Amino acid sequence: MTNLYFKKWEGRPGRIIAYRLSYGVDLLGALQGIAEEEDIRFGWIKFLGGVKKAKVAYYLQDRKEFIAFDLDEPMEILSGMGNISLKEGRPFVHAHVTFMNREGKVLGGHLMEGTVVMAGEVFIQELALPAPPQRVYDEVTGLYLWV
Repeated sequence: MTNLYFKKWEGRPGRIIAYRLSYGVDLLGALQGIAEEEDIRFGWIKFLGGVKKAKVAYYLQDRKEFIAFDLDEPMEILSGMGNISLKEGRPFVHAHVTFMNREGKVLGGHLMEGTVVMAGEVFIQELALPAPPQRVYDEVTGLYLWV
């Protein structure tokens, strides 16, 4: 089997850290701040809770750009997940999220700044590697991908 993946990293489990987020903080900003404060160089994030409003994005592959959606209503976070890796030598959070509004409608996408926390709980699992992946710009996709 060839060309199934570009590159493989193998490490060992590192710290597992849990947080309760503060009321009114920006969700992506809080996740990014935690990653930087804890100097997490590679790992994954899971989170849940509720938001006062949200901003998500969808990537237009043919145009190589994100379009953003403002979801200006209180919602539950059904599932939030992402990863932390290095971009320009600093911890960088990439996260996706699924919400449910009061009518039971499910919405989601790429988490953007502008998502305001009502209540939030976060788990981060660090993966210890001698040389964690770096995000660099990929001409083919227009995204910053691991190398």
